[in-house]
Amino acid sequence: MLDIWSWICELPYSDEWTESNTPLILTLASSTTNQDHSSALEIQLRAERTVVPDSDVSVRFTVCTQGFHNPNTVQTLWVSDTCLLSSDKPFLPLLLQLLREIITRSPTAHDSTCPRSQLQTLKPEPISWIMDSHSPESFSSFFNLMFLTRLFWSCVCDAPSVVGSFYFNSILGPNIEALTRNNAPVLRTFLLTVGVDAELCFMRTLGYILAKWFILKEVGVGLQTLAPLPVRDRGFSYATEAHGFWILKGYAPVHAMRLSNCNSGKFPIIEAKESVLRYALAHQQLEAAIQMEYTVGFHEGYIQVNTRVDNLRFHVEKLGFNKNEEMEYAEERHFPSRVRVWVAPEVGSTYVAALSLGQSTSNGKREVEMQRILKGSYGNTKIPQPQVKARAKMTTKTKMKNWRWDQDVEGNAVVFDAVLCDNTTGQEIATWKDDNVGGFSSSFRNRYTGPNRPFTKSGGVVFAKDEYGEGAAWRLNREMKGSVLKWRIGGQIWLSYWPNNVKSSYFETRCVEWCDEVDLPLINTGT
Repeated sequence: MLDIWSWICELPYSDEWTESNTPLILTLASSTTNQDHSSALEIQLRAERTVVPDSDVSVRFTVCTQGFHNPNTVQTLWVSDTCLLSSDKPFLPLLLQLLREIITRSPTAHDSTCPRSQLQTLKPEPISWIMDSHSPESFSSFFNLMFLTRLFWSCVCDAPSVVGSFYFNSILGPNIEALTRNNAPVLRTFLLTVGVDAELCFMRTLGYILAKWFILKEVGVGLQTLAPLPVRDRGFSYATEAHGFWILKGYAPVHAMRLSNCNSGKFPIIEAKESVLRYALAHQQLEAAIQMEYTVGFHEGYIQVNTRVDNLRFHVEKLGFNKNEEMEYAEERHFPSRVRVWVAPEVGSTYVAALSLGQSTSNGKREVEMQRILKGSYGNTKIPQPQVKARAKMTTKTKMKNWRWDQDVEGNAVVFDAVLCDNTTGQEIATWKDDNVGGFSSSFRNRYTGPNRPFTKSGGVVFAKDEYGEGAAWRLNREMKGSVLKWRIGGQIWLSYWPNNVKSSYFETRCVEWCDEVDLPLINTGT
């Protein structure tokens, strides 16, 4: 694993700079092109010091390639701003530059309400606080992530394709876990500090890089020899408690999610149009926000903790740059098909006396209409007795919604489960098994238009407390008053794809799961 930050921090104290201003070089990746090792390919980080009499000593960093055109050719890919070594935080400008350039180059939505240009003024104070409040080991992992991410744009987008291939195989491949480490404390602090707009830009950049990684690994360009990412590391999430809310946020490139249901083999496939469709679908990312409202009540003999769904928001973002690219597949995207959210005390807790649910099991509503018609004739007839005819007609109507809500328990955990169903057949979308394309209900064609669509026009879904307001309640021992407990919040989200506007028999369902801890303060303020 690269440790770029440690090398940078040792520069001011390096004995090599006391006698000469020769650039110091850190080789980020090196390879040979033949057996006699006469031609090495390298990507380097260079540090050049400038010493001017009666002036501050400064250093500037450059990323260079060597050997890609001929053994002696050095080409510069990126140059940093000047860092003053006399400053108390000499490399803060370097970190700010990396973050600003990552955010402003991110693949944000084309109709975004926050233009990337407005995020260039990332303030130094929060970043300086992050540097001070974490251990050097934790911050080193964070800086390495920033540098690897910025290096992606330089090597893959601003350099010849041979440099990009070398970056994926020799730099990103051995360090891919840096982009997926879900327990990185500094990254969590960073996202909470910089605000949601910068957070979205940054996480879409990571999603874009991971999407490219999974595509290249599947089609086979050398990356297939590397070990696959563990399922638990495929995506990033973090949780927090604030102002009576428990909030869990998660991000996962669709292609990184576990495949749970599919009707065809692995990417790529033979048909050209199908390959383009699968390629477009791989450049999408799930962005989830699970927001639970909680209250704490203090009673004689017990404490009651209540929770209910406030907002569940799930959006599938396209990770692209060209507004007009793949117009034929502009409306083809994955959609949420099942959402399972749970909230619970910490594992092994003994202070919970009881758990009460706020919703009983729901049965589908059915209306029955019966119609009876009597016909008769009297008077002048050819038969001696009057003739009477009767006919009865019965109609059954079943009312079905697109989303069915269930509430359940697992130990002391309350589980909120929303399942997307075909409102015509009642079939659960996430478990669809029929390979017959004709079996697709027309209600899921053109699913982002019309008055009865189950999603927003941008392809997401939002559940609010006005739609699902029932909650749950725990009774806790009175002795827990004054404590700050650790509570668990988690989510399991399924995304499905069915053809929307194109003719295709392909469908699939993928799944990702996140879980984290949040605080539960049991403090009676008396207000």
